[in-house]
Amino acid sequence: MKTTDNLVIANQSYRSRLLVGTGKYKDFAQTKAAIDASGAQIVTVAIRRTNIGQTAGEPSLLDVLPPSEYTYLPNTAGCYSAEDAVRTLRLARELLDGHKLVKLEVLGDPHTLYPNVVETIAAAKTLVKDGFDVMVYTSDDPIIAKQLEEIGCCAIMPLASLIGSGMGILNPWNLQIIIDGSTVPVLVDAGVGTASDAAIAMELGCDGILMNTAIAGAKDPILMASAMNKAVQAGREAFLAGRMAKKLYSASPSSPSAGMIAGSSN
Repeated sequence: MKTTDNLVIANQSYRSRLLVGTGKYKDFAQTKAAIDASGAQIVTVAIRRTNIGQTAGEPSLLDVLPPSEYTYLPNTAGCYSAEDAVRTLRLARELLDGHKLVKLEVLGDPHTLYPNVVETIAAAKTLVKDGFDVMVYTSDDPIIAKQLEEIGCCAIMPLASLIGSGMGILNPWNLQIIIDGSTVPVLVDAGVGTASDAAIAMELGCDGILMNTAIAGAKDPILMASAMNKAVQAGREAFLAGRMAKKLYSASPSSPSAGMIAGSSN
Protein backbone atom coordinates (compact mmCIF):
# COMPACT_ATOMS: atom_id res chain seq x y z
CA MET A 1 0.00 0.00 0.00
CA LYS A 2 1.17 3.53 -0.71
CA THR A 3 2.64 5.18 2.36
CA THR A 4 0.67 8.33 1.51
CA ASP A 5 -2.64 6.49 1.33
CA ASN A 6 -3.85 7.73 4.70
CA LEU A 7 -7.35 8.20 6.02
CA VAL A 8 -8.08 11.91 6.45
CA ILE A 9 -10.90 12.96 8.79
CA ALA A 10 -11.49 16.56 9.82
CA ASN A 11 -8.09 17.53 8.36
CA GLN A 12 -6.26 14.93 10.45
CA SER A 13 -4.36 12.08 8.79
CA TYR A 14 -4.34 8.49 10.08
CA ARG A 15 -2.31 5.50 8.88
CA SER A 16 -4.95 2.99 9.97
CA ARG A 17 -8.35 2.76 8.33
CA LEU A 18 -9.66 0.54 11.12
CA LEU A 19 -11.43 2.26 14.02
CA VAL A 20 -12.13 0.12 17.08
CA GLY A 21 -14.55 0.35 19.99
CA THR A 22 -13.46 -0.06 23.58
CA GLY A 23 -16.52 -1.78 25.07
CA LYS A 24 -17.47 -5.41 25.73
CA TYR A 25 -13.98 -6.65 26.63
CA LYS A 26 -13.47 -8.58 29.84
CA ASP A 27 -11.17 -5.91 31.29
CA PHE A 28 -9.05 -2.92 30.32
CA ALA A 29 -5.98 -5.13 29.82
CA GLN A 30 -7.74 -7.11 27.08
CA THR A 31 -9.03 -3.86 25.61
CA LYS A 32 -5.47 -2.53 25.32
CA ALA A 33 -4.13 -5.77 23.82
CA ALA A 34 -6.89 -5.92 21.21
CA ILE A 35 -6.50 -2.26 20.24
CA ASP A 36 -2.76 -2.75 19.81
CA ALA A 37 -3.29 -5.85 17.66
CA SER A 38 -5.79 -3.99 15.50
CA GLY A 39 -3.37 -1.20 14.72
CA ALA A 40 -6.18 1.30 15.27
CA GLN A 41 -5.30 4.91 15.99
CA ILE A 42 -8.88 6.07 16.57
CA VAL A 43 -10.77 4.44 19.43
CA THR A 44 -14.41 5.07 20.17
CA VAL A 45 -15.77 5.22 23.69
CA ALA A 46 -19.36 5.20 24.92
CA ILE A 47 -19.54 8.12 27.34
CA ARG A 48 -22.55 6.63 29.14
CA ARG A 49 -20.84 3.29 29.74
CA THR A 50 -17.10 3.88 30.12
CA ASN A 51 -15.27 5.93 32.70
CA ILE A 52 -13.01 8.59 31.22
CA GLY A 53 -12.93 10.72 34.32
CA GLN A 54 -16.60 11.31 35.05
CA THR A 55 -16.50 8.78 37.92
CA ALA A 56 -13.74 9.69 40.34
CA GLY A 57 -11.91 6.88 42.13
CA GLU A 58 -12.71 4.20 39.53
CA PRO A 59 -10.36 2.82 36.86
CA SER A 60 -10.31 5.08 33.82
CA LEU A 61 -9.83 4.12 30.20
CA LEU A 62 -7.57 7.16 29.89
CA ASP A 63 -4.96 5.35 31.99
CA VAL A 64 -4.90 2.36 29.64
CA LEU A 65 -5.26 4.19 26.32
CA PRO A 66 -3.68 7.60 26.87
CA PRO A 67 -5.01 10.37 24.60
CA SER A 68 -1.41 11.23 23.76
CA GLU A 69 -1.19 7.94 21.86
CA TYR A 70 -4.73 7.44 20.56
CA THR A 71 -7.39 9.70 19.09
CA TYR A 72 -10.54 9.38 21.15
CA LEU A 73 -13.91 9.28 19.42
CA PRO A 74 -16.58 9.83 22.09
CA ASN A 75 -19.92 8.39 20.99
CA THR A 76 -23.55 8.66 22.04
CA ALA A 77 -24.35 4.95 22.33
CA GLY A 78 -27.52 4.54 24.35
CA CYS A 79 -29.04 7.87 23.33
CA TYR A 80 -32.55 7.88 21.86
CA SER A 81 -33.07 11.60 21.32
CA ALA A 82 -31.18 14.49 19.80
CA GLU A 83 -31.24 16.29 23.14
CA ASP A 84 -29.57 13.41 25.00
CA ALA A 85 -26.96 12.98 22.27
CA VAL A 86 -26.01 16.66 22.27
CA ARG A 87 -25.80 16.75 26.07
CA THR A 88 -23.60 13.62 26.12
CA LEU A 89 -21.11 14.98 23.60
CA ARG A 90 -20.89 18.34 25.32
CA LEU A 91 -19.95 16.43 28.49
CA ALA A 92 -17.33 14.50 26.53
CA ARG A 93 -15.83 17.74 25.26
CA GLU A 94 -15.46 18.97 28.84
CA LEU A 95 -13.91 15.69 30.03
CA LEU A 96 -11.44 15.62 27.12
CA ASP A 97 -10.34 19.26 27.33
CA GLY A 98 -12.22 20.68 24.36
CA HIS A 99 -12.02 17.60 22.12
CA LYS A 100 -14.04 18.19 18.91
CA LEU A 101 -14.07 14.86 17.02
CA VAL A 102 -17.15 12.84 18.00
CA LYS A 103 -19.35 10.03 16.78
CA LEU A 104 -23.06 10.76 16.74
CA GLU A 105 -25.59 7.96 16.93
CA VAL A 106 -29.23 8.34 17.91
CA LEU A 107 -31.05 5.03 18.16
CA GLY A 108 -34.62 4.35 17.17
CA ASP A 109 -35.47 1.34 19.30
CA PRO A 110 -33.66 -0.80 21.88
CA HIS A 111 -34.32 -4.10 20.12
CA THR A 112 -32.72 -3.48 16.73
CA LEU A 113 -30.60 -0.41 17.64
CA TYR A 114 -31.58 0.93 14.23
CA PRO A 115 -30.81 4.65 13.86
CA ASN A 116 -33.53 7.27 14.25
CA VAL A 117 -32.56 9.41 11.29
CA VAL A 118 -34.94 12.27 12.16
CA GLU A 119 -33.34 12.73 15.59
CA THR A 120 -29.89 12.11 14.09
CA ILE A 121 -30.33 14.97 11.61
CA ALA A 122 -31.56 17.29 14.37
CA ALA A 123 -28.58 16.46 16.60
CA ALA A 124 -26.13 16.80 13.72
CA LYS A 125 -27.33 20.31 12.95
CA THR A 126 -26.88 21.39 16.57
CA LEU A 127 -23.46 19.77 16.98
CA VAL A 128 -22.02 21.14 13.74
CA LYS A 129 -23.17 24.65 14.67
CA ASP A 130 -21.58 24.08 18.09
CA GLY A 131 -18.18 23.48 16.52
CA PHE A 132 -17.96 19.68 16.70
CA ASP A 133 -16.41 17.51 13.99
CA VAL A 134 -19.22 15.00 13.61
CA MET A 135 -18.81 11.46 12.35
CA VAL A 136 -22.36 10.19 12.07
CA TYR A 137 -23.87 6.70 12.28
CA THR A 138 -26.85 6.36 9.99
CA SER A 139 -28.92 4.00 7.89
CA ASP A 140 -27.80 2.95 4.42
CA ASP A 141 -30.24 5.41 2.82
CA PRO A 142 -28.27 7.43 0.24
CA ILE A 143 -30.60 10.43 0.54
CA ILE A 144 -30.18 10.67 4.31
CA ALA A 145 -26.42 10.19 3.93
CA LYS A 146 -26.25 13.12 1.52
CA GLN A 147 -28.34 15.32 3.82
CA LEU A 148 -25.97 14.61 6.71
CA GLU A 149 -23.00 15.49 4.53
CA GLU A 150 -24.67 18.75 3.49
CA ILE A 151 -25.30 19.61 7.15
CA GLY A 152 -21.53 19.51 7.61
CA CYS A 153 -20.73 16.08 9.08
CA CYS A 154 -17.07 15.21 8.47
CA ALA A 155 -17.71 11.48 7.87
CA ILE A 156 -20.75 9.37 7.03
CA MET A 157 -21.01 5.98 8.74
CA PRO A 158 -23.78 3.80 7.30
CA LEU A 159 -24.57 0.44 8.84
CA ALA A 160 -23.73 -2.75 6.97
CA SER A 161 -26.33 -4.57 9.05
CA LEU A 162 -27.70 -4.15 12.57
CA ILE A 163 -25.35 -3.25 15.43
CA GLY A 164 -23.86 -6.37 16.99
CA SER A 165 -25.52 -8.70 14.47
CA GLY A 166 -22.37 -9.85 12.67
CA MET A 167 -24.49 -10.32 9.54
CA GLY A 168 -22.01 -8.57 7.26
CA ILE A 169 -22.89 -6.31 4.35
CA LEU A 170 -26.53 -6.95 3.48
CA ASN A 171 -26.99 -4.17 0.93
CA PRO A 172 -23.77 -3.44 -0.97
CA TRP A 173 -25.69 -1.56 -3.67
CA ASN A 174 -26.85 1.17 -1.28
CA LEU A 175 -23.37 1.43 0.20
CA GLN A 176 -21.96 1.86 -3.29
CA ILE A 177 -24.40 4.69 -4.03
CA ILE A 178 -23.41 6.44 -0.79
CA ILE A 179 -19.70 6.01 -1.53
CA ASP A 180 -20.03 7.23 -5.11
CA GLY A 181 -22.03 10.30 -4.10
CA SER A 182 -20.00 11.42 -1.08
CA THR A 183 -17.24 14.01 -0.89
CA VAL A 184 -16.40 13.14 2.73
CA PRO A 185 -15.10 9.81 4.05
CA VAL A 186 -17.58 6.93 4.20
CA LEU A 187 -16.93 4.30 6.87
CA VAL A 188 -18.97 1.18 7.48
CA ASP A 189 -20.22 1.16 11.06
CA ALA A 190 -22.07 -1.86 12.50
CA GLY A 191 -22.70 -5.37 11.26
CA VAL A 192 -19.20 -6.58 10.37
CA GLY A 193 -18.74 -10.09 11.75
CA THR A 194 -15.47 -11.43 10.43
CA ALA A 195 -12.44 -10.51 8.36
CA SER A 196 -14.04 -11.24 4.98
CA ASP A 197 -16.81 -8.73 5.76
CA ALA A 198 -14.19 -6.07 6.42
CA ALA A 199 -12.33 -6.87 3.21
CA ILE A 200 -15.53 -6.67 1.15
CA ALA A 201 -16.41 -3.27 2.62
CA MET A 202 -12.99 -1.93 1.75
CA GLU A 203 -13.11 -3.45 -1.74
CA LEU A 204 -16.35 -1.53 -2.35
CA GLY A 205 -14.43 1.67 -1.74
CA CYS A 206 -15.24 2.44 1.88
CA ASP A 207 -12.66 4.76 3.42
CA GLY A 208 -12.59 2.81 6.66
CA ILE A 209 -14.48 0.60 9.09
CA LEU A 210 -15.51 1.01 12.70
CA MET A 211 -16.15 -2.15 14.69
CA ASN A 212 -16.43 -3.36 18.26
CA THR A 213 -18.45 -6.54 18.76
CA ALA A 214 -16.77 -8.34 15.85
CA ILE A 215 -13.52 -8.17 17.81
CA ALA A 216 -14.65 -8.09 21.44
CA GLY A 217 -17.21 -10.87 20.85
CA ALA A 218 -14.76 -13.26 19.17
CA LYS A 219 -13.48 -16.32 21.01
CA ASP A 220 -10.00 -14.81 20.77
CA PRO A 221 -10.45 -11.03 20.55
CA ILE A 222 -6.76 -10.27 20.18
CA LEU A 223 -6.29 -12.70 17.29
CA MET A 224 -9.46 -11.38 15.63
CA ALA A 225 -8.19 -7.81 16.01
CA SER A 226 -5.06 -8.83 14.14
CA ALA A 227 -7.15 -10.51 11.43
CA MET A 228 -9.30 -7.39 11.00
CA ASN A 229 -6.18 -5.26 10.71
CA LYS A 230 -4.93 -7.39 7.83
CA ALA A 231 -8.35 -7.62 6.17
CA VAL A 232 -8.81 -3.85 6.08
CA GLN A 233 -5.37 -3.40 4.56
CA ALA A 234 -5.92 -6.17 2.00
CA GLY A 235 -9.34 -4.83 1.03
CA ARG A 236 -7.95 -1.33 0.57
CA GLU A 237 -5.10 -2.60 -1.59
CA ALA A 238 -7.54 -4.61 -3.73
CA PHE A 239 -9.69 -1.49 -4.21
CA LEU A 240 -6.69 0.59 -5.24
CA ALA A 241 -5.45 -2.15 -7.56
CA GLY A 242 -8.77 -2.40 -9.40
CA ARG A 243 -10.20 -5.87 -9.76
CA MET A 244 -10.45 -7.66 -13.08
CA ALA A 245 -13.76 -7.40 -14.89
CA LYS A 246 -16.32 -10.11 -14.22
CA LYS A 247 -17.13 -12.13 -17.33
CA LEU A 248 -20.11 -14.44 -17.23
CA TYR A 249 -19.42 -17.62 -19.24
CA SER A 250 -16.34 -16.09 -20.82
CA ALA A 251 -13.43 -18.24 -19.81
CA SER A 252 -9.93 -16.92 -20.34
CA PRO A 253 -6.74 -18.94 -19.85
CA SER A 254 -4.50 -17.65 -17.10
CA SER A 255 -1.45 -18.23 -19.29
CA PRO A 256 -1.03 -16.68 -22.77
CA SER A 257 -1.72 -19.01 -25.66
CA ALA A 258 0.52 -17.18 -28.16
CA GLY A 259 3.74 -19.00 -28.90
CA MET A 260 2.53 -22.36 -27.62
CA ILE A 261 4.42 -25.36 -28.93
CA ALA A 262 2.15 -27.25 -31.27
CA GLY A 263 1.58 -30.86 -30.40
CA SER A 264 2.70 -33.49 -32.88
CA SER A 265 0.15 -35.28 -34.94
CA ASN A 266 0.78 -38.89 -35.84
